[in-house]
Amino acid sequence: MQKKLILSLFFCLLCVIHLSAQARSFNDIFPNLGADIRNSAFSGSGYVRSGGKTLGLELIGGRVSSGIDPQIINGVMSKNPGYIVESILVIPVLAGTVTLLDVYNALGNIRGLSGRLYNSQTRNQAIPLFEDATRIRSERQTTAIPDPPPSSTLPRTETVFIRLKDSNFGNSYYRGDMSLTQNGLCYSLSNFRNLTYLLIPVIREDKFTAQLYFELLNEGVLIYSIAGADVSDFVASRVDMGSAIAKRLEVITSWAADGISGRR
Repeated sequence: MQKKLILSLFFCLLCVIHLSAQARSFNDIFPNLGADIRNSAFSGSGYVRSGGKTLGLELIGGRVSSGIDPQIINGVMSKNPGYIVESILVIPVLAGTVTLLDVYNALGNIRGLSGRLYNSQTRNQAIPLFEDATRIRSERQTTAIPDPPPSSTLPRTETVFIRLKDSNFGNSYYRGDMSLTQNGLCYSLSNFRNLTYLLIPVIREDKFTAQLYFELLNEGVLIYSIAGADVSDFVASRVDMGSAIAKRLEVITSWAADGISGRR
């Protein structure tokens, strides 16, 4: 019996070593990437670019050579968005010091989105993008509930509902879907109510989608993000939607990155 137990433990250890050895590198996922883009991805703010209806945008994650799961890209592109933002960021942490469970727990800190600053050109100062952020019970029951304590287990899937008090759009309501993938963790955000500005619908229900993909690399933790939204021409002529989406994606990405790095 004891011999069998030792053999079982040894086999498990081999499996752990094998899985650790299979960690991909940044170049495995984004081969032949220009030095300027790579350097930006490893900078504190990451690589970000956007495109609109009149500006074609070749997604780096959508290239044939990319190691990003096509379903992540399709989760946004299948909705035919008029505006797209793509972001690549690598958090430089030592291999083995961060797990996907750490990523999951960082994403569970919804309250941490509250008060994060962005540079407002119209106000010429840094202001909170989300004045308040809270988890809510469901799409129908928008009562605020507390974030759970850090988990000791990693679920394969989970859905949360979120209310953000947006500095421009007021109370905004999102559904967050987390799922484990072959190499990492995917977190999808979509609005289940209209986003409005001065009572005018800017982005209608389910017309905004963001996909955040996390993978443990040899060099650190990758956060690959893509977000898209569809708006009317009337709204597009009055609101810089590319900038609006990019700012929100940057704040959400930095929130996740700080949580993973322990800088909550």
